[in-house]
Amino acid sequence: MSDIFSKYALPTESEGKGLVIKETYGRLKVYTTKKSFNKLVTIIEGLKGEDLNRVAKELKHKLACGGSSKDGLVVLQGAHKEKVVEALIELGYQKDLITT
Repeated sequence: MSDIFSKYALPTESEGKGLVIKETYGRLKVYTTKKSFNKLVTIIEGLKGEDLNRVAKELKHKLACGGSSKDGLVVLQGAHKEKVVEALIELGYQKDLITT
């Protein structure tokens, strides 16, 4: 069992207690774009099933903004790209898997 931890550079069993590795489609893509009436929105791509709704709810609460989650995207009202990246890292997603 300890082979797995050394092979994939994961913390040892004792270090990794309570460690949760979040599942994604691979990379998370965070970007800002303009929607109707030149309003800015921040979009997060790459989240799976349950995480999609949970992360959307957490980010809307943390950033005090509106938003929605559908079709594999989280759409937040406003330009929050840097704050979203920080929040995703706090939620347990790996920094190197987040693309901006």
